[in-house]
Amino acid sequence: MTERTLTTAHRPHPSGAVVLTVAGELDHHTAPELTQAIQETSFAPGTSVIIDLTGLTYCDSTGITVLITAHDRARQAQSLLILTGLNKDLLRVFHIMGLDQIFTFQPTVDDAVSALRPSTEH
Repeated sequence: MTERTLTTAHRPHPSGAVVLTVAGELDHHTAPELTQAIQETSFAPGTSVIIDLTGLTYCDSTGITVLITAHDRARQAQSLLILTGLNKDLLRVFHIMGLDQIFTFQPTVDDAVSALRPSTEH
């Protein structure tokens, strides 16, 4: 049996957002690692947190629950949470579950940062 692994890394983005990069398999064995990383993430009014899931290879219902918890924490802190890099299968699951109604998705971290900037073109 292969060991399931999940890695997380925080990094500040020049835009002021915090980027939390997640890679590997997110399931009931590894969910505590992401939970801890989210707890260590600063959610504050007016701040933005981008969770980059580009390197995520698997996500079960426990992982989705951790992401919902992150969403709830961001909402309570009046912070913006954006999920990036979801593969088409995971996006489909979020859509089927109706979670596309509560989460904000962007293809990449750069797209998320661009979406944070106020539009100056009219």
